[in-house]
Amino acid sequence: MVRWLGAVQAQDFNGAKWAVALRMVDATRETIEAAFNCGEILRTHLLRPTWHFVAPEDIRWLLELTAPRVNVRCGPNYRKYELDDTTFKRSNKTLTRALQGGKHLTRAELKAALNRSGVAADDIVRLAHILLRAELDGVVCSGPRIGKQFSYALLEERVPPAKPLPRDEALAKLTRTYFQSHGPATLNDFIWWSGLTTGDARESIALLANDLDEVTVNSIVYWAGSFSRTNPRVELRDAHLLPAYDEYNVAYKNREPLPDVALLSPTIMLNGEIAGNWKPVNTKNSVTIAVTTARPLKHSEKRALIRAADKYATYLGIPVRVDM
Repeated sequence: MVRWLGAVQAQDFNGAKWAVALRMVDATRETIEAAFNCGEILRTHLLRPTWHFVAPEDIRWLLELTAPRVNVRCGPNYRKYELDDTTFKRSNKTLTRALQGGKHLTRAELKAALNRSGVAADDIVRLAHILLRAELDGVVCSGPRIGKQFSYALLEERVPPAKPLPRDEALAKLTRTYFQSHGPATLNDFIWWSGLTTGDARESIALLANDLDEVTVNSIVYWAGSFSRTNPRVELRDAHLLPAYDEYNVAYKNREPLPDVALLSPTIMLNGEIAGNWKPVNTKNSVTIAVTTARPLKHSEKRALIRAADKYATYLGIPVRVDM
């Protein structure tokens, strides 16, 4: 699923795990966590200055294509915290030395190693940008969780070697992935999601002119993967409990939110439309979902929400009820 989507925004780790499982038939919290811990799913910075889940076979070419733009956007903070190329060269060398040999170290352990090497890392934001740059440079990526703490690993030791993609092929692959998994979408949507320049985005769409369907609605041009022409129309008579920063909401520039709906918080989808927000209230052995909608729900929609809660309960492995 992560490979199909290209990348899944993942600064909210638990929400991102649910975002992946939500699109699968029978995934659980444990199976997604296990996939992350064994490296079938990686978590790193690419596309935009935030964490994403990415498949190991895609991490190298995605970093090569998108990391330069992310570094440009991080430039003001690099300068603010006196981080230049000389400092990054030294910090990357220190991180490599600390992690080599298959080690998985937490942020606190890497902070100590950096301080010992003379790279000041006590400031939490400065440390975050040192590690972010190491991710963008392809030096480190996520390791397994140690208890509830995240760890880092050397990318060269965590990810099998892969042949570099020529830039045109990488652009085409990223474009095809986005529009087949997120389309219909606009040029501006793709620019927002990918982090590419407008010129690169236009060029990449042109490279795939024969592979994308184009449609104009209200003078706005949308593209989608042309494979969708052969797919049967699906009636969306159901409900879904989307996590915060779900790709359904965050992967588009123009979101046109409904009144009183916070699109970057957990949202409720009813019949293909965002209808409100939900909030899990956790107890020791169960979860109660508090629902806020922009309008009263029909009986059929309430039943659909209960089914959605049942899927969430299967994922969590504990009872879930909906407070409507």
